[in-house]
Amino acid sequence: MTKFNKGLLFGVSAYVIWGLLPLYWKLVEQAGAYEILAHRGIWSLLLCVFLLAARKQIKSAFVMVRASRTLSLLFLASGLLTINWGVYIWSVTVNRVVEAALGYYITPLINVTFGVFLLREKLRPLQWAAVAIASVGVLILTVGYGALPWIAFVLSISWGSYSLIKKSLNLGALETLSVETLFAFFPNLIFLFYIEANGTAEFGKEWSSSLLLFGAGAATVVPLLLFNGSTTRLPLSTIGMLQYITPTIMFFIGLFINNEDISSTKIAGFVFIWLALAVLSRDLYRSSRALNNGQA
Repeated sequence: MTKFNKGLLFGVSAYVIWGLLPLYWKLVEQAGAYEILAHRGIWSLLLCVFLLAARKQIKSAFVMVRASRTLSLLFLASGLLTINWGVYIWSVTVNRVVEAALGYYITPLINVTFGVFLLREKLRPLQWAAVAIASVGVLILTVGYGALPWIAFVLSISWGSYSLIKKSLNLGALETLSVETLFAFFPNLIFLFYIEANGTAEFGKEWSSSLLLFGAGAATVVPLLLFNGSTTRLPLSTIGMLQYITPTIMFFIGLFINNEDISSTKIAGFVFIWLALAVLSRDLYRSSRALNNGQA
């Protein structure tokens, strides 16, 4: 298998797993979003530590992140990740997966916005066109929902901000996720002890739901490692186009499995978002080719 094909397999696998996660969380929705979130954080941390130990990288990981600036940024990243995971899981438990999908469709456009206002990057004409088209789509969706689609905005802004921090640090995915989940470990543990004490915890009641909650760690870490493996083997343009697999799967889950309400107005809004992403992908593809040819 070639390097490109292996990277493609890793990338597609990661995005498909992320796209199917709403079905996984739905299986344990009786636990509630907060208990799922707590288990996801704790078991992710333990799996990360196990993998670091297996690779004999615990000491090097500590050295990598021990700088005060790095720890401060990872603490902020931990908060953003908790918000993103919490809102995402909650949206699944209340059958608002379509709106969550919208959030991940908007994320690339949020990244472009951050690039302009925070990194002082200049937009190319196609990027300006994508932002303008997406703005029309968001306006239509606001009318369709009768209010701002806040789930979509919280997910896109939190993930965009998280990505911005990770880009500025440029450290290993496994090492940084270990620290991020470590920051949230004690709050998660205290919460789980509390609900176990008052008898409202789902974990431990049935072996099937307990096993699924335990598996939340693998459901989080495995696609992240697959994604990390794809980024070292694929061009940026390919990664950019693969990322739309996740919200597309989520959109169809919400529409056909959850039977969520999707009016003609909302469909029209999504069409504008999809068009904006097509324009943005075209610009990304062109700029990547120019870079590879030494023209940029």
